[in-house]
Order: sequence, then C-alpha cells, then structure tokens
Amino acid sequence: VLGQKAVPVCSQIRLAHTDMEVPDFTYYRRSSTKDSTAKNRESHANRNGFAYLMTAGAAIPSVYGATKFVNVFISNLSPSRDVLAMAKIEVKLSDIPEGKNMTFKWRGKPLFVRHRTSAEIDTENKVDATSLRDPQTDEERVKDPKFLIVIGVCTHLGCVPIANAGQFGGYYCPCHGSHYDASGRIRKGPAPLNLEVPEYE
Repeated sequence: VLGQKAVPVCSQIRLAHTDMEVPDFTYYRRSSTKDSTAKNRESHANRNGFAYLMTAGAAIPSVYGATKFVNVFISNLSPSRDVLAMAKIEVKLSDIPEGKNMTFKWRGKPLFVRHRTSAEIDTENKVDATSLRDPQTDEERVKDPKFLIVIGVCTHLGCVPIANAGQFGGYYCPCHGSHYDASGRIRKGPAPLNLEVPEYE
C-alpha cells in the first residue's frame, strides 16, 4: 500500500497589477491622436490625409506604367513602316492610255486607275441611278470624268476583280460573278456595294 503526503502550500493569484507602470506610447502616436480623450471623428480628416497621400503616391507611377503599356500596345497595332510609306502615292495619269486600266499598290490593296473613253463616259451618265443596288451617279464617283479611281477589292468577299471584263465592260469578279460597270458600280452578282472610291486629289 502506497501512501502520499502533501505539504500544504498557499497559492497566491494576483488579479491586479497596480504596482506596474503602463508604458507611455505618446512618442509613437500621431500628433492628431495624442489626446486619448478626443473622439474619433475629430481626428478623422488628419488621420486619412496620410492614407490619401500614400494612395496618390502609388497611383502616379501606376498611371505612368499603364500609359507606357498602352502606347507600346497601340504601336504594335499600327501599320508597318512599309505600309505607311505607301499611304500616299502619285500617279501620272498621262501615262495611262485611253480605254485602259492600270493597277497600283496602295496601302496594301490594289488601286484601279481607269482612263475612260468618251463612249464609256456617255454610257455611264445615262444609267438611271435609282435602278441600281447601290445608287450613285457617275458624277458622284469621279472628279475628272476621264479617270475613274477605285479600290480593286470586290465588296462581296474581297477578291480582286478583272478589269475590262464582265457584261457591263467595267470589272468582273471571278470568285462569285459580280459585274461592275465602267464607273465601278455593282450591276449584277452578289456584291452588295459599289467599288470603293478612295480620297484623292
């Protein structure tokens, strides 16, 4: 039989530490909050001023970085230098024989320049524009009646039409059979619009 004996000991539990000094954190507090008795709303503006300043300081380099990124991104989408070099071309109209069509490369697209005959001009002027799918008079499409300048891209699916071909003696698209007259207007076939007339001088 084992026996245990315990020595009676009093255990003291301190519920209050009145003999310890509370550290003074005044040095670390903001000047606007040193008064511990002041209400929170009284120092709200001063305390948030620092936060606003830090936010603005972080926003400035962020905006600058975003601007640089957008500039680089847009520059990559811009046309290449060789395309920009072809953005403006000069064509000597006197070199184009009457009744013939010459093709030039402009902004990566074929450009048709046609020296029209008097008969072609008369024929196109007599066409009733109201009967056309894309109503335009011949005068609206040319500056000088002798020369027709259009972009050589079919308005149906982007094929390149053949000059001096088709039922109307203008242009013919071999891909799906669109017929254009000597004014570049759609007369027959699936193309919805006339050949585009670019801005020129």
